[in-house]
Amino acid sequence: MMKSKLTLSGAAGNNGSYKWLALALVRALLVILCVMTAVFFLIRIVPGDPAKMILGEYSTPEALKNMHHTLGLDLSLWDQFTRFVKLLFTQGDTGNSIIAGTSTRELIAERAPVTLLLIVIASVLAIIVALLLATVAATHKDKLLDHLIRIIPAVTLGMPVFWVGILFILFFSVRLGWFPVGGIGEGWSGTLHSLVLPAVTIAFSQIPTLVRSLRAQMLEVLESEFVVTLHAAGIPSRVILFKHVLRNSALPTLMLLGVNVSYLIGGTLVVEQVFGIKGIGSLLFTSISNRDFPVIQGIALYCALAVVIISLLIEIISGWLDPRTKGKS
Repeated sequence: MMKSKLTLSGAAGNNGSYKWLALALVRALLVILCVMTAVFFLIRIVPGDPAKMILGEYSTPEALKNMHHTLGLDLSLWDQFTRFVKLLFTQGDTGNSIIAGTSTRELIAERAPVTLLLIVIASVLAIIVALLLATVAATHKDKLLDHLIRIIPAVTLGMPVFWVGILFILFFSVRLGWFPVGGIGEGWSGTLHSLVLPAVTIAFSQIPTLVRSLRAQMLEVLESEFVVTLHAAGIPSRVILFKHVLRNSALPTLMLLGVNVSYLIGGTLVVEQVFGIKGIGSLLFTSISNRDFPVIQGIALYCALAVVIISLLIEIISGWLDPRTKGKS
């Protein structure tokens, strides 16, 4: 009898987990569909004629009409949207670039590796520095080190990421000569060396919120009853800190990092422009100035897709680490 109850309980738990995962996937799909629709219509609301961008200011009405037909701009908005959705789901593309004439997917895939590498380096730096600062602040509560570290979020949160990048260039590149002013070096070593300063700039904008969140969570765990019991049992403080406190404090910070993914990607695109890195960011700004809406749509959709996938993965990891978080945004 007891065995049958345990089996039923396990089956119910599995069904609940599958239901939660299915709902998370449905939410992610709905977000992607909403972004896809918004990107399509917002781009077409912005003033400007792509055909005139291609042919020039003094193009004839007949030439403009032919170019509109070539680009499919003479169709109704619904027909354009239907073609856009069909192309996106069948080929994973938003069409050919108006300026370059090549596939948007190929243009983005060519620039994506540098941008992805920059995001990974910046994320790793932000997590490592946030862990160190939050740990020091939490273990030295209300002391000098804690007050100094708590000042960091108050000061740095108001600094625009592009302004921080310019300051870093002036000091570390122009004055000290430690890093290149911009661009990408040759080979793996040159690439990594040239991406250090941009990655630090991006991480600089993420560290304050992570430190503040992780410090608050660590203080809450340090003051909990089970930590007091572990100290009373004679377990070394270092073991308690790294094995129990950090483990129980990391989950809310992990969820916060998932929320900040969109800001991280957006900041990366801006920083690429500041440092002259030929990644997705520079492609986006060039496409905006040229009114190349297929490329703009492609970048917006791929970035939104990346944000949704990363947020979904963090939600799944959080639910796996702590089942109580399932279904919570």
